[in-house]
Amino acid sequence: MTDTLALIDEWGPEKVVVVSHRRSGMKGVLVIDNTARGTGKGGTRMSPHVTVGEVARLARVMTWKWAGVDMFHGGAKAGIAADPASPDKEAILRAFVRALSNEVPREYVLGLDVGLTERDAAIIQDELGDRGAAVGTPQELGGVPYDALGITGYGVAEAADAAAGASGFSLATARVSIQGFGAVGGAAARRLAELGATVVAVSTARGALHDPVGLDVERLVKLREIHGDALVDEYGSVPVRAPGTELLVPCDILVPAALQDVIDAELATRLRARLVVEAANLPTSPQAQRVLAERGVGIVPDFIANAGGVVAAGFAMEARYSPFRPDPARIFPLVSAKLRDNTEAVLATARTCGIPPHEAARTIAQDRVRAAMRLKGRVPLAERA
Repeated sequence: MTDTLALIDEWGPEKVVVVSHRRSGMKGVLVIDNTARGTGKGGTRMSPHVTVGEVARLARVMTWKWAGVDMFHGGAKAGIAADPASPDKEAILRAFVRALSNEVPREYVLGLDVGLTERDAAIIQDELGDRGAAVGTPQELGGVPYDALGITGYGVAEAADAAAGASGFSLATARVSIQGFGAVGGAAARRLAELGATVVAVSTARGALHDPVGLDVERLVKLREIHGDALVDEYGSVPVRAPGTELLVPCDILVPAALQDVIDAELATRLRARLVVEAANLPTSPQAQRVLAERGVGIVPDFIANAGGVVAAGFAMEARYSPFRPDPARIFPLVSAKLRDNTEAVLATARTCGIPPHEAARTIAQDRVRAAMRLKGRVPLAERA
């Protein structure tokens, strides 16, 4: 069992709320990590394996992510311990948000993460009778459809392009392998191909595909729309390999776009990429990051590379009570500019200071959060001078 008090450090969390509902079987948790720079904002995931510790880690990532793109919201995350395929999903979701009516939306605004869809965001708004309770709603309700637009994956590709240039090679000649071909991985693959890269490997939970000459990205995207994870079985031109194979193929850029904790120190010794661009949250362990740094493999940290969704969420947050839809044409240029600038700044700081990119990125984000904490008197008296 997680000792919740043991989670607290100098940054947070400020609040941990564990809720349950006997009739529906709902069990869930909200972690508000740090709100020095604004209201807590982060995705809500639904999975049978959700834990307080996991949600707390992800809430901390959101703190750094908002600060990393220099936007004024705070880090938070929520999780529901349930199967998103359950026929009782809606009842469980409604029970969860009812239980958090004291916190939502004044202290926390729900977003989408693993297991939740745009319709679920609409259900959240309906249950609380408040358009401000959630973002990620369908366009028909005035929302920004992140997955349909592919904003997060687009930003990952922009960060990869900037990192390749900073690392001394061109994306136009790069071979890319992508773990996970969902909304983020698929959109990243499409944009990377547009920028000239060759996608040589992809994977889903069903298996991996590898073709050194290059895979047909548009065909993969269309197959995903029809077959989901089974797209690897339907592709046909190359044999289906075991999941995880894609991590070890020869490539210039590896994009882990699945779940957290997939690359440990041992696996890091065997990666054959020049650059890792973290599209998923927390895909590499701290030990793996040190191994990669020792091997000269560059990394774009998760809260820098996948922050395109955060930029889009900023637009959605601004428009929650507006009668006008956010214009996607305004979102993409800002995603590109912020992620490219942040990637270049983090890698330059890492080189100048001789520190790993994750440490450089956290230092930039922490300086911004610490400044806000000092201004609001949220630090010990000895630090306020």
